[in-house]
Amino acid sequence: FEINHRFLLAVEARWPGDTSKLQAMSIIEESNPKMVKMAHLAVVGSHVVNGVAEIHTRLVKSRLFPEFDRMFPEKIVNVTNGVTPRRWILQANPAMSGIFTSVLGPGWVNDLRRLKTLRPFANDPSFQQQWIAAKRHNKERLALWVKEHMGVDLMVDAIFDMQVKRIHEYKRQLLNVFAIIHRYNALKAMSDHERSQQIPRVCIVGGKAAPGYDMAKRIIKLVSAVGEVVNEDPDIGDLLKVVFLPDYNVSSAEVIVPGSELSQHISTAGTEASGTSNMKFAMNGCLIIGTMDGANVEIAEEIGEDNMFIFGARADRVPGLRREREHFNVPEGFYKIVDQIRSGAFGWADFFHPVCDAVCGGADYYLLANDFESYLDAQRRVDEAYADQRRWNKMSILSVAGSGKFSSDRTIREYAEDIWDVQPCRRPMPRSNAPPKPFGGAEKM
Repeated sequence: FEINHRFLLAVEARWPGDTSKLQAMSIIEESNPKMVKMAHLAVVGSHVVNGVAEIHTRLVKSRLFPEFDRMFPEKIVNVTNGVTPRRWILQANPAMSGIFTSVLGPGWVNDLRRLKTLRPFANDPSFQQQWIAAKRHNKERLALWVKEHMGVDLMVDAIFDMQVKRIHEYKRQLLNVFAIIHRYNALKAMSDHERSQQIPRVCIVGGKAAPGYDMAKRIIKLVSAVGEVVNEDPDIGDLLKVVFLPDYNVSSAEVIVPGSELSQHISTAGTEASGTSNMKFAMNGCLIIGTMDGANVEIAEEIGEDNMFIFGARADRVPGLRREREHFNVPEGFYKIVDQIRSGAFGWADFFHPVCDAVCGGADYYLLANDFESYLDAQRRVDEAYADQRRWNKMSILSVAGSGKFSSDRTIREYAEDIWDVQPCRRPMPRSNAPPKPFGGAEKM
């Protein structure tokens, strides 16, 4: 209360007589009982507030804290997240690391901007062959890992399509599952000849749910239930496999990320602060299908939208679409899938009713129905690109070549320069002629 009192005195001095500002910026929610607005306390008590990605920083300024931004115009800044290439390329992907070293020489892992040197090689046939061999090796390693842990055989010539992240409605694993069901329905309706023309697809979903998050548990069960039906269908065979990977963690990610070819980052635009797994996948030559949300926006700027599969409503349209969601036209195929789940086509009908209810009409807060057709179109573009392996591998190489910005080295450097005001200091080198000191004071004995 004392912090709030002193802060509101400063607000009153800045906007004399403006009670609306005092109400909007107060750290205390004047409810019964009174509550602390933790986000306001965090802003007031912080030296700097970081939005962690350009789009999220803009939203923090314009939607979350517009009054605070006007009062403290230098406080809300952006330092985009990064990931360490020493773990996520050098350690996790030795096959690809060897290619980088052969072209870039040693030391590239500590200056990831050097990856842009790979761009001229994107169309080179011999370089592409090395690239294909490295990706094949990583896919085979992942297939063995899935067989060992999940008992599912994967065809290595299929697209390895991944969505591995925390299970949450805003990350829209449900949109992925609905598209998998749509693909399954389409394959079932085809003749044998038509099926023979299709690109095989391995769909892997992985992640953890918060212990008390009921809807997330239901989503996990739906992925598993769809997999049980699809994987046992003799009409489908190896054309489509669906696997849920439990207990997703860093160790499993070191196998999953290098072995992936398509990675899904499909949150409703404006809901993902940044994301870092998209950076890991891009660094390893995996193409991204995603919305213009979080760090996807900056990845698109670095590698080019034409080397990604972008879909869906942009962040500036989302608030309006949410207001209209009871009235906009829902694709017929979307409700067909909802009815299919609700009727028990994948078992557990009663258990999945809340899942179906959450995406219908005004309840569809995360706009699955609105983005569904756009998402299916992006998936069609994925199939078309994968059918032309020269084009796909060019896109993969350019994805890596543009990912240098997303090294944690750059992030830490920007923190040091823009937030902490820390100057670099050379590490003292050991004296070459001095003998090592005995451990634990043994020299006195």
